[in-house]
Amino acid sequence: MATESSSSPLPIIDLAPLSSNNPSTEALQNLSYSLSNAFSTTGFAYLINPPISFSHADIFALAQSLFSLPPSEKGSIAKESFRPENSNTYRGYFPAQASSDNLKEGFEIGPPDAVPQIEAPRAKINLTEPNVWPRAFVGREKVEQLHRQLQTLSQHILSLLALALQKPPTYFDYMHQDSISTLRLLHYPTNEKRHEFCCTPHTDSGILTVLHQDSTGGLEVWSQDGETWLPAPYVQGSVIVNVGDLLSKISGGKFEATRHRVRSAPVGKSRYSVPFFFEPGVACMVKSAVDADDSGSLYGEHVLGKMKGWVEFQDVGGKNDLVIETVNEVAAIDF
Repeated sequence: MATESSSSPLPIIDLAPLSSNNPSTEALQNLSYSLSNAFSTTGFAYLINPPISFSHADIFALAQSLFSLPPSEKGSIAKESFRPENSNTYRGYFPAQASSDNLKEGFEIGPPDAVPQIEAPRAKINLTEPNVWPRAFVGREKVEQLHRQLQTLSQHILSLLALALQKPPTYFDYMHQDSISTLRLLHYPTNEKRHEFCCTPHTDSGILTVLHQDSTGGLEVWSQDGETWLPAPYVQGSVIVNVGDLLSKISGGKFEATRHRVRSAPVGKSRYSVPFFFEPGVACMVKSAVDADDSGSLYGEHVLGKMKGWVEFQDVGGKNDLVIETVNEVAAIDF
């Protein structure tokens, strides 16, 4: 069942049936319809009663605990592009970059359990590298548990979307193998210079994004009629889900990857958010669900190509003009 909030134009979908040990066929069909309708129109939806054991307070306490660590502790696990002596390139910490419009610091983790390494030992960006953790951060086990729960939630959502595309619920299961899904803890520091936006308009590159946002607000979604930006404030007890570019592509455009942005918090106030990006495996060939002649997109190449435009993966040290290559070409780069 989907409803609309008086404070937001986005639909609200109740996921309570997913917490049942044996949800009815009718309940799953209703959820499938609601998600399909939301993703075919706004591309976004609020989800209430998700099967997650963490409250918003729990999640943002973890984020605040991590970002309150001393700069030296956070910097100890900074990505190699920010701290050349470090070897981690994809996972770990990145600082806020004052010269950009993406005014955030972040910490990224992948699957808690190791995934097979790609055959590109000289790669500039290693998509399958292990996670790194600050020694002083005591929330590791909880963050890993959150990653696992959001991965499971994403898999549930994909099974419901498969039904909406007239496929069996297991249709997208191939994406789960060696998945490299990313959980990001983000902190938008106090904006004394009063930039209008702390995150500029964009679409997400992958399959699904599941977002926990705090009560500060600021998220805005481009309207279906293409005429205005719609606010998407925090709705108590909810998470937000939205469609990525790749899911839009493989659905034949049925599901919309909608542009969104984030307004800066009022002067003197910071903002936290925790997005989870469901990602297939690096070697996964993601194929259209509606076009039998589609040759597919190799996920590793897809995401590396998208990363060329992400400010936190720019070569801030200026060591190489060529920052990111495809999975097949990257092994040939000579540092």
